[in-house]
Amino acid sequence: MSNQLFEAIDYLAEEKGIDKDILLEALEAALISAYKKNFKSATNVRIELNEETGKMGVFARKTVVEEVEDHQSEISLDEAKEINPNYELEDVLEIEVTPKDFGRIAAQAAKQVVTQRVREAERGVIFSEYADREEDVLTGIIQRKDHRYIYVNLGKIEAKLAEAEQMPTEEYHIHDRIKVFVTKVENTSKGPQVYISRSHPGLLKRLFEMEVPEIYDGIVEIKSVAREAGDRSKISVYAPDPDIDPVGSCVGQKGQRVQTIVDELKGEKIDVVEWSEDPIEFVSNALSPSKVVDVIVNEEDKATTVIVPDYQLSLAIGKRGQNARLAAKLTGWKIDIKSESEAKEEGLLKEKEDVFFDDNTAYHEEIHDEDEDLFQ
Repeated sequence: MSNQLFEAIDYLAEEKGIDKDILLEALEAALISAYKKNFKSATNVRIELNEETGKMGVFARKTVVEEVEDHQSEISLDEAKEINPNYELEDVLEIEVTPKDFGRIAAQAAKQVVTQRVREAERGVIFSEYADREEDVLTGIIQRKDHRYIYVNLGKIEAKLAEAEQMPTEEYHIHDRIKVFVTKVENTSKGPQVYISRSHPGLLKRLFEMEVPEIYDGIVEIKSVAREAGDRSKISVYAPDPDIDPVGSCVGQKGQRVQTIVDELKGEKIDVVEWSEDPIEFVSNALSPSKVVDVIVNEEDKATTVIVPDYQLSLAIGKRGQNARLAAKLTGWKIDIKSESEAKEEGLLKEKEDVFFDDNTAYHEEIHDEDEDLFQ
């Protein structure tokens, strides 16, 4: 064996980011396997590698016994004392058994095993790298598609975007660059598998963390996210400091910050609302862009009855019930919406002046009067 093999190991360790000791252990295992296979030996052997000289030695390990029963693994005490008089029973004696042409044979036999171990080590490195990126947003390039997945190149690995994780309003083309949310990383027999999503609520949350410095710095907190990918989402935010406007921080000047996220999600409408520990206020905010007259809370069933002006009923419920559905997901409260007239008929509306929550508690896409009938 020449120094070239050790130089190759040094190169692989540096180039692939693999621990050199792992490669040397793989080489030793390959050489032991080659020795036993090519020389029909079942002897317990040890491989000695000398990086300085580039030499290799094969040593048979034999236990010193009184009476030899297995000549391949045992040696008598008398024979051992001829080698060294200090040997005693149960000692392990090593005898060099390196064949003359073993270097050539071993190199050929070791190549496949070492290649396999290098591949396994590479997979381990890749798995460790991407396992730490679960629930994070990565940018990748679409490489190919089949009937089950879209395959996105994330750099060192090809991630899988399943049909259920795709945005229904989005078209995906080869070579497109997209941001994706890492949902799961698995270490399988076929190597690391990374699963990604464009529809997961976590993508929206991470995009806000990336776009809004106040969230990244912890000044503003994201409390909850409700999303119907490609159509509409709601996100609730909170600032412990009363002097900080959490909604304004997320929306940005002239809506620039939230618009950047809307553009990334191909026009998905986003309502940013202020979180409150008071369910009346939180539910009212969550139903934006609709105004709310009153909220009746049932703590036991975690349910609310929300009363809205008659002309706002369709807006509060939303198209196919979407606005109410997202508000319920966002708050964790059941929401039953009633118009003022219906509430009065049922005796639910208190005798007081109508109180409308400030329109500035939420950011929402402008909805024109002529489109209101679409929410029915």
